[in-house]
Amino acid sequence: MYQKYHTEALVLGSREHGEADKVFALYTRDFGLVRARASAVRNEKSKMRYALQRSSRAHVSLVRGKRGWRVAGATAVKSASGDLRGVSTFARISELVLRLVHGEERNEYLFAALAEAHDALMQERCDAWATIEIVCVARVLFALGYISSEALSTALFTHTAYTGESLLEAETMKDKLLTSINKAIAETQL
Repeated sequence: MYQKYHTEALVLGSREHGEADKVFALYTRDFGLVRARASAVRNEKSKMRYALQRSSRAHVSLVRGKRGWRVAGATAVKSASGDLRGVSTFARISELVLRLVHGEERNEYLFAALAEAHDALMQERCDAWATIEIVCVARVLFALGYISSEALSTALFTHTAYTGESLLEAETMKDKLLTSINKAIAETQL
């Protein structure tokens, strides 16, 4: 008998597998980046179909089998809705995370930064999507060790909130943040 794990996840991407299955790239709170297969999720009568849409947030039940992870159940927490620019911004952040993160490793700071950015970007009206993207990418790179907090000497990395104060601070040091982000991404050679 396999153990079932329950965790919160952000759906970063998916690809079709077979006739009705899909393999999902999930960034989970407890396991980090997980690629899990969901059986028959592309069928119209699938209950997990809407919970596992790209750029959504869900509670998932995962089972680790002989050939990897399988999704045993999912319920939606927050779907990819709101301003289209916010959804596309989160999709770009997801692509970066998929490029930089390899293997399963729990990273609570990275999950919190992604989850908070998801909440901020999926609002009906989000005017600061560009600044949220810059701050989130900087926090992703910080969580993975590509940017040090001393190099930027800012309080942006001490928390994961995307409030007015932190976004205002990011606006004032936007050029420095972008320079550090571009340098870190170039150094990854990905």
